[in-house]
Amino acid sequence: MRCGKSVASDPMKTPSDIAGRLAKQWQQPFWRVDRLLSADSWPLVLTIGKPTGRQFAEQTGLVQAHVQRWRQVAVGEVVWDKVRFRAAAEPVSLPVQWVLHQPSEWAAATDDAQVQQEFAALETLVAGVNRRYREVFVREPGLWRNKAIDELIDAARLADLMQPGMAEGRPLRLLKGLGVDTKFIERHALLLTRLLDERYDGMASQLGLSGFLNAPDDKDHWLLVVPLEKGLLPFQRQRITARELADTCLPGSRVVVVENERCEHLLPAMPDTVAILGAGLDLQWLAGAALQHKAVGYWGDMDTWGLVMLARARQSLPTITPLMMSETHFTAFCRDNAVSEPVPAELPTAGLKEREVVFFHFLKTQLQGRLEQEYLPVAEVQRELLGWLEVR
Repeated sequence: MRCGKSVASDPMKTPSDIAGRLAKQWQQPFWRVDRLLSADSWPLVLTIGKPTGRQFAEQTGLVQAHVQRWRQVAVGEVVWDKVRFRAAAEPVSLPVQWVLHQPSEWAAATDDAQVQQEFAALETLVAGVNRRYREVFVREPGLWRNKAIDELIDAARLADLMQPGMAEGRPLRLLKGLGVDTKFIERHALLLTRLLDERYDGMASQLGLSGFLNAPDDKDHWLLVVPLEKGLLPFQRQRITARELADTCLPGSRVVVVENERCEHLLPAMPDTVAILGAGLDLQWLAGAALQHKAVGYWGDMDTWGLVMLARARQSLPTITPLMMSETHFTAFCRDNAVSEPVPAELPTAGLKEREVVFFHFLKTQLQGRLEQEYLPVAEVQRELLGWLEVR
């Protein structure tokens, strides 16, 4: 008998029974990642099952057909064992396990054309892309299914060339040295974003591909608008494009701009105040006429990229007030919540005050120089925001 990872099965499973189960497992991301990327998953030992004594005695034809089916299996290794039955004078050789030794045998054993096509595509992709991207391709076939393999490999190579902020405010069509046109980037924007997430810890998804590259985004960026005083707006929350926000005069005298949407639950009730969440790097709308006569606070992550966003916000709206973005706040709460910043930003050429520049350099010296805003204590966030009201 062989040792390995087993899959439970009922007695007398046919090759088709197990093939169907293997095909269903292929559709599950967990099994694809485990079996295609981990050598420890092999061999895969599948239990075939044995006939009962009654089946052997009363259904001889069924047992013979079962044995014949397994003799015809040419994928992997069928393990046979001598089994004793009361109805037989001698032990009978029966199939007891189906052993698959490698991923290609798994794909072949499914007897499913789509599975085999996807496996062949993944073999080429995994061989042609950076190792760090392999799990993305294995886990998320929707990113690449029905697309040309050569283009997918080119997209992975392009992701290796892309750097945060590399567009420097220029349209993507003006980027040089990437070896592709903007149509290529548009066709593969979702895939490029996911691959860049692997390099930069989710930053590309958080900022959007254009924001990550610091390129103008021709598409509307939707932000979440939440009134912090009941009745201030006729809705509890609503999405509005950045373009509209630049020219729409919201009610109230104060606005809190929040980098990440997931911080909404931390915000307290605040009179005469509206929160705008999910801005990321898209902050040009702050220069619109609608905010020029309001008190505006900005709250973002305490990391180098958060300070880059603060700098951009201040360049658009010089009167903006940073909230909870200082070395004092960082040192007070970093102990249990700070993490390393995968790729620190470069110091902005304008937009930061002297103490913020000092804080920027401080963060770059830290092994764990990133404190995401949602990890600040609720009581502290609410105390700071309500304190800002008193100052105003």
